[in-house]
Amino acid sequence: MDSAPFDPAQVTTFRKTVTETDLVLFAGITGDFASNHTDEEYMRGTPFGTRQVHGALLVGFMSAVTARALEHARPEGLTPVSLGYDRIRFVRPVFPGQTLALSFEWKDYDADALRGAGDVELRADGEVAAVARHVVKWVRG
Repeated sequence: MDSAPFDPAQVTTFRKTVTETDLVLFAGITGDFASNHTDEEYMRGTPFGTRQVHGALLVGFMSAVTARALEHARPEGLTPVSLGYDRIRFVRPVFPGQTLALSFEWKDYDADALRGAGDVELRADGEVAAVARHVVKWVRG
């Protein structure tokens, strides 16, 4: 395969406002009931002033934008498989009620190895809150 199975100039986006329901369901599914995610009264007494969205939930939203990007990277006979996220960094907290804007941009492609990578950026109310590199492998068959 000589060229990338995607348009390297393609930037994929996803928007979502984090709701109370998102936090409650995520805490219930994962069992992560840490006070910084679930106890508003406790968090009012901290420098943050309110609860924070789970970092793992933010990675889930990163997965959503990546999945959309991979919908456009499915050439005949190849299936994209996520190899995971590298260099995940949470650079500022995200709070319930904030609107997230995520973007995925392809950065690397190795035709011989059928591997690629793209950068994910998560903004909360316009400010960068998290970044990561997503690595993908295409398998034949």
